[in-house]
Amino acid sequence: TRIGKNTKRRDDFEKYLEKQLKDPEFREEYEKLEPLYTLIKLEIKLRNKRHLSQKELAERMGTSQSAIARFERGNINPTLDFAVRLAKALNAKLAVGFK
Repeated sequence: TRIGKNTKRRDDFEKYLEKQLKDPEFREEYEKLEPLYTLIKLEIKLRNKRHLSQKELAERMGTSQSAIARFERGNINPTLDFAVRLAKALNAKLAVGFK
């Protein structure tokens, strides 16, 4: 099933990532990109929880399906406006902070 394949892919990716993070150079670059990856993971999780396709989410945001796909692949650096529209389209609250 689709869900089973997605779970296997996620497990495979997590194992791969764990191995790669042992490399100090990889870890440094990953940590720079971690906020973006966190946002992407949260978006995909919420989109799936809400049973929305990329196209449906895009329509709610007033953008294209290809823009959502590029975002989910990490091919764009989203603006704060994009994140705000994303949260609204997902019926979620956006929390931004510093630690």
